[in-house]
Amino acid sequence: MKDDRLIAMRVFQAVAETGGFTAAARALGVSQPFVSQTIARLEERLGVSLLHRTTRGHSLTPEGAAYLDGCRRAIDSVDQAEAVLQTSPDQVAGMLRVSAPLAFGLDRITPILPLFLAQYPKVDLELVLTDDSVNLVEDRVDLAIRMGQLTDSSLRARRLCPLRRIVVAAPALVAQHGLPQTPADLARYPCLCWDGARAHLNLWQFETPDGPFRFEAKGRFRSNAGMALFQMCRDGVGIMRCAEHLARPAIARGELVGLLEEFTQQDDAAFHAVFLPGRATQPRLRAFLEFLVAQFAQPDW
Repeated sequence: MKDDRLIAMRVFQAVAETGGFTAAARALGVSQPFVSQTIARLEERLGVSLLHRTTRGHSLTPEGAAYLDGCRRAIDSVDQAEAVLQTSPDQVAGMLRVSAPLAFGLDRITPILPLFLAQYPKVDLELVLTDDSVNLVEDRVDLAIRMGQLTDSSLRARRLCPLRRIVVAAPALVAQHGLPQTPADLARYPCLCWDGARAHLNLWQFETPDGPFRFEAKGRFRSNAGMALFQMCRDGVGIMRCAEHLARPAIARGELVGLLEEFTQQDDAAFHAVFLPGRATQPRLRAFLEFLVAQFAQPDW
């Protein structure tokens, strides 16, 4: 007997989490008519309306909200049942789509991927490098690496390692403008600035003997890509507040100079791996997550 209830549950969950049929179809890799027909058949079989339909999208009815909770439990149970059987690297299989910030992805994620692929020969991996914050459902991302402090409480997260940023400059720029003694001295330097969603990083926080000091970075060059800012910094165009994974090796090579480290304010920012609730039961995602945790347990920078 053919039983499509689990397929219908997955389709309904995608619609509920993305807010629409088109977005759900894109997330699932199916056609929009398939999603629409599946939901229509599901509501007809259950005898209730699961969604409020408006011109602006879809929202859950009370019955839909209750059914969504049941769908999540059922799907999680199926995923956990299959995970029990995939206990060795040779059994872990499937496609894994991962997102990471551009600079961290190129500098720290890409170099370790050959090891993961060698350990799990049946896993196919797709890496998306972007400094934009991806939507895990709409962009069909299984796991995303994010920097800073997490704001989306609907996602599950594992902390990989601390994220510390320090102000750096090329030696030639330091020779030109002098070595700053206090955060206020940074005003005489040209700065390299973030644009777009990360523009808030242009506010640099310091701790001084007189209390907290906030410096607003301003300059002639802005970018939404960290690697562009880093390259311009090494070329002496301006100073930037740079993540340690890039800054420390560049300082060791003599390409950059650390500035005002004694005033650098520490916070609880970190690199995190985030994923949708219940997805950690998937063997391929769990394997990659544990691989990342092990790789960054003691960052070499």
